[in-house]
Amino acid sequence: MMKRASFFPNVITAFGLACGLFVIFKTNVISPHSSDYEIVQTAAFLLLIAGVADFIDGALARAMHAESEFGLVFDSLSDAISFGVAPSALMLKALSLEQGTFLSFFSVTGAIIFSLCGVLRLVRYSVKAKEVQKDVSQEAAHKKYFTGLPIPAAAGGAVSANLFLVSPMVVDFFSISTTDRAIALGIVMILLGYLMVCRLKFPSLKVLHFRLPSFHLIFLVVVLAIFIIYGILYFFALALAFVAWAYITTSLVLSFIRLIAGKKSKTLEEFEPDPEDVDPHS
Repeated sequence: MMKRASFFPNVITAFGLACGLFVIFKTNVISPHSSDYEIVQTAAFLLLIAGVADFIDGALARAMHAESEFGLVFDSLSDAISFGVAPSALMLKALSLEQGTFLSFFSVTGAIIFSLCGVLRLVRYSVKAKEVQKDVSQEAAHKKYFTGLPIPAAAGGAVSANLFLVSPMVVDFFSISTTDRAIALGIVMILLGYLMVCRLKFPSLKVLHFRLPSFHLIFLVVVLAIFIIYGILYFFALALAFVAWAYITTSLVLSFIRLIAGKKSKTLEEFEPDPEDVDPHS
């Protein structure tokens, strides 16, 4: 029964992985003359679906008490491909830069840093998850906050920036050259890579608690759903960029407030950065 129960979360993980692999392989066979916006938009939809699948598989495994060592490793490898490699491959395909130039070197460097830091982020998370299993208080804090930017959020930031810069609403009003776009995206990828391996805290969705009457909560959810659906249908690039970067910016602001307040202050104590590991080989 347990094996059958653990089968369903792994199927969802495999589905999310298939979305990431499709983005990687499909972008490499698309004609160079295809629209950059259509390429990135389709990929963004698929990676958004992969993100939803990544959220569901973990929640389903916990609800069914079907968490397993295989599932944890499979989920981590799936995230590395879908959210670590796919955004980098998508960025390089959308830019289609001439080889041997400084611009292509800079873009490839940014893509490699992003993917490498994403893998390091997943390894650190997996190791930390095993360490806190023996301590109930540490395990609760581990599930409440992330050390470093979660890789799905980093992928959202990378893909949304890529999509926003090639969207008609930007292209029609601003003249952005390929050079400017490559430099901007290279900087974004390096920044997101650093945020994934830094020691700053980023809140999990589990910390969201709404103390509202049930009717008011339902009404709020319906209103938010209308705005989200409308934004996806008509302003997908803007909506995706707003959601992704609002989370990143808000988390950074809270972390910097904590750094300014100092350790003696109670202000945003939960956002105290994790200490550096003294000996990573221990």
